[in-house]
Amino acid sequence: MSTRALAASSLVVPRLLRTECGSSASPQSLRFFSTSSSRHLAEIRSVATLPKRTVPRYLQSTKPGSSLLSLRWPRPPRNLLLVQKLYSAEVSQSVVRFAKYVRSEYPEVNFVVEPRTSSSIQEQLGFPIHVPDGGSNMADKIDVIATFGGDGTVLRAASLFKLHGSVPPILSFSMGTLGFLGEWDFREHKKAWREMYMSGSDVAVQDAAVPRGGRDGALEAAAASFPGWECMRGKSLGVRRASKILLRHRIKADIFDGAGTNVNHHVAESQPELAGTEEPSPSLRAINEISVHRGSHPHLAVIDVYQNGHFLTETTADGILVSTPTGSTAYSLSAGGPIVHPLVKSLLITSISPCSLSFRSLVLPLDTKVCLRMSAKNRGRELDLSIDGKRCLGVSPGTEIRIEGEFVGRAGPGEEWHGGVPCVIKAEDDDPWVGGLNGLLKFNHPFGREPHSDEFSD
Repeated sequence: MSTRALAASSLVVPRLLRTECGSSASPQSLRFFSTSSSRHLAEIRSVATLPKRTVPRYLQSTKPGSSLLSLRWPRPPRNLLLVQKLYSAEVSQSVVRFAKYVRSEYPEVNFVVEPRTSSSIQEQLGFPIHVPDGGSNMADKIDVIATFGGDGTVLRAASLFKLHGSVPPILSFSMGTLGFLGEWDFREHKKAWREMYMSGSDVAVQDAAVPRGGRDGALEAAAASFPGWECMRGKSLGVRRASKILLRHRIKADIFDGAGTNVNHHVAESQPELAGTEEPSPSLRAINEISVHRGSHPHLAVIDVYQNGHFLTETTADGILVSTPTGSTAYSLSAGGPIVHPLVKSLLITSISPCSLSFRSLVLPLDTKVCLRMSAKNRGRELDLSIDGKRCLGVSPGTEIRIEGEFVGRAGPGEEWHGGVPCVIKAEDDDPWVGGLNGLLKFNHPFGREPHSDEFSD
């Protein structure tokens, strides 16, 4: 190698990091990268360096008969968590494409990725990314979540916040097998992100209302009234075009051993990827279902079921499910349970392959307190406790799992909405639940040959 080539390969070039609109980072915060490689690796930082979470408001829709909410940001969301389907090169490329687009058009957005996907994403991006670590609480940092995959990816994203009563809005792109929970096609990612990001901003409306003559003073006043939005003039869709939110209910569980001691903290300790909490034994929340299963044991599980403190029944089966309306089209449906609309405030009890043919699924009010007690007839063996399909703990005879619906709504007049999993949906006129039943589950699909479109024509 020539002396000139050697000097060029060791040249170090400063790279300015963007901060506020149009400004650059201070000299102390400059990062230096070697030009010896044709591609710079993205710097990986801790989520502890991110600004505090921006919590949105959810306003009741003014449309008569609508149960959807409208998303309102008090300022632009800054911290975005990317959750993707694993082991899919196509999905990974879409995530990189999405991140590059958001970075170019919305430079103030920070990206957070899961530790297991950070290396593959780092190789394809030229700007910093953040990962959760033991020294920070992700729940205090994430403003919004974008998922790329199927229903399992959405569940995994929501499960990261299973210890918390507040989940950031989830913008889901359907790139998986089924896609019942996936709302958006990835080809719409620019539109979907813009609508979600600008929801609550009326900078463009204020700008358009200013007369063309002598508008600078009024424009500055409008920008000052909406801090953070002044960088995004021209992207707002207007105050009446806020993103619509479907707030999916969750159920929560507390686990008590035979001595009556709460052991929820064992689950939190065994899953370090979860967003932390200051509570010593936080309740465990599920968006689909909480299940108890016999696992690999050859003998059936014996579980006593209580409703509001009263003995209901003893079930001898492969296991039992307590599901949400969202989960009614998942494991519960496969076990013979009913289909329930996600906005119906209820929970379902479904037995898995019971010995008795008379055990039918029950639909109970959301505020019902259900207790699953592991019977002594299990002869000392542990059963598997799973939340949203992921095994959390082994439960022994005498253990109680106390389940109830998570509160969703306002605690009082003027209070913010609390609880549930807020999902950004396309439009209020298109009911994704009906589309999922017909298009994905083939609800009441006729047997045999389907008639051609012109079969009944004259």
